Amino acid sequence: MSEGDLDNPIWASLASRHRALALGADGFARYPAAVAPFLGFAAAAAAAGAEADAALCELVPAGDTALVLGAAPAVGPHWRLRHLADLAQMVCRAPIAAGDAAGGGEAPIVELDAARREDVLALTALVYPHYFRPRTMELGRYFGIYEDGRLAAMAGERMGTHGYTELSAICTHPDFLGRGHARRLMALLVNDNLARGRTAFLHVSQDNARAIELYRRNGFELRRAIAFWSLNRAEPASP
Repeated sequence: MSEGDLDNPIWASLASRHRALALGADGFARYPAAVAPFLGFAAAAAAAGAEADAALCELVPAGDTALVLGAAPAVGPHWRLRHLADLAQMVCRAPIAAGDAAGGGEAPIVELDAARREDVLALTALVYPHYFRPRTMELGRYFGIYEDGRLAAMAGERMGTHGYTELSAICTHPDFLGRGHARRLMALLVNDNLARGRTAFLHVSQDNARAIELYRRNGFELRRAIAFWSLNRAEPASP
């Protein structure tokens, strides 16, 4: 699997590891809206004209918004394509030393299964809104740390190909910041994926200096800036 797949990560994920979840045809695919808001397309589909437009209409119903990473497709005038940001795409090619990730004390790391879904949705709604959906946990494994009966921090796997796994929803409740929880969770996921022959990558706002510094300290390197877009249908003009 080529590293070039990271230039088009949504399509690469839907065409490989998440093929069973993919909705679409004619070079376009998306996740079910309850899983994730992401839309991907093969490079050739970006300039497919009327065929691409018809495929998009099937995948993005009126009133819905899809999110795109990388190059944006050419769309007709009845679509609104908005550039949201350029994100930093970072990769980690080496294990995170266990000693570097042990700052979270004795609180155990637990796998977040369906029984803990409400805890996950509550934390992500607070500190990671918009992108985490009711079925997002179907995309990969999610792990968390509890303190005083509350989900203090979590991290998990979202998009992925056969050779790469995206880490996502790396978040800590404001009441539990500064305890090393995010570092421990990243170490678990990075090291386990490397053992499986997969390289971890992630996306972060270029304005989020605190998060970027955390990732750099734990071995992540900037691979590239990648464009982040929203796509939705324009409302028809009133008669």
